[in-house]
Amino acid sequence: MPALVFMSTSSSMRVLILIVAMGAVLELAPQAVAARAFFVFGDSLVDSGNNNYLATTARADSPPYGIDFPTHRPTGRFSNGLNLPDIISEEIGSERVLPYLSPELTGQKLLIGANFASAGIGILNDTGVQFVTVIRIYRQFELFQEYQQRLTALVGAPQATRLVNGALYLMTLGGNDFVNNYFLAPVSQRSRQYSVPEFSRYLITEFRKILMNLYELGARRVLVTGTGPLGCVPSELAQSRSRNGECNPELQGAAAIFNPQLVQMLQGLNTQLGSDVFVTANAFDMKADFISNPQKFGFVTAKVACCGQGPYNGMGQCNPTSNLCPNRNLYAFWDAFHPTEKATRLIVKQIMTGSTKYMNPMNLSTIMALDSRT
Repeated sequence: MPALVFMSTSSSMRVLILIVAMGAVLELAPQAVAARAFFVFGDSLVDSGNNNYLATTARADSPPYGIDFPTHRPTGRFSNGLNLPDIISEEIGSERVLPYLSPELTGQKLLIGANFASAGIGILNDTGVQFVTVIRIYRQFELFQEYQQRLTALVGAPQATRLVNGALYLMTLGGNDFVNNYFLAPVSQRSRQYSVPEFSRYLITEFRKILMNLYELGARRVLVTGTGPLGCVPSELAQSRSRNGECNPELQGAAAIFNPQLVQMLQGLNTQLGSDVFVTANAFDMKADFISNPQKFGFVTAKVACCGQGPYNGMGQCNPTSNLCPNRNLYAFWDAFHPTEKATRLIVKQIMTGSTKYMNPMNLSTIMALDSRT
């Protein structure tokens, strides 16, 4: 029979305080390690609502945006429902990450990660100037540094470093540099300055600096999406440069130049760093699959947007007075530029399990399996 131990009142109180303190630590620790943190940087394809808090025209905070979101209300996502980061979060078993500017991002929610993306931005600082106030990429990095300070105050420096280094990152940039900069006008400042191949090389040089900056801030596993079929979005089909609904060859050609250079640059960075830090997601082929054969994927069209006006519903912004399709699952494009939730789920499926045609050097399922062993 074990001996009974009697303690003084003061000793009992100290033990009780210690037990309570240990309980608080244990309550924090499982949440800190339960799911991998996730950080998102980029443009409107991945913005989850930061632009709601800015004085900008690049926003998605009015109906019918969010019509198929769980709340059926607009959230600032450029989608009828969930967007790319949301669905990746689902797949990795994490909660949806909040926009960094959201007042809800406090306390324990910091452990999940944060979304710093802002609609309208590009690799270059002069991309998206027409949208007035947006969070350009280096400002996103400043906010990430601020986030790290807040995280350190919450869990301490060692745990904060582990969370940041062990997190998954998503970077989506480049499309706006062509659509909302180089090709924005028939003759733009950038098109007078560079040919398309020269402009692409310039973008890659600047993108490399951006990614190295992210690495220096602690990122060790980064998904980098290439540009999609830029010439095939409803916005381009609605313009006079498109013939009978055919994809704009100039923009398609620009994407065909940029994307292979991006892969080559990322491979060079990985070689330099001695690790597969950067993983390319081939968004061009992922989207081209359902754009070229929409019926195969259950869509009735990959030319007409669900929400919009004018030819192909590709003119202007999606708003309460726009044409609106009754069944978003039948459309590949939600608005003039962005895919529907259903189309985005097809993209995430390839990110998770796609072959090296889509994910280089490996897909996200492989990454998660490898990283779980370390």
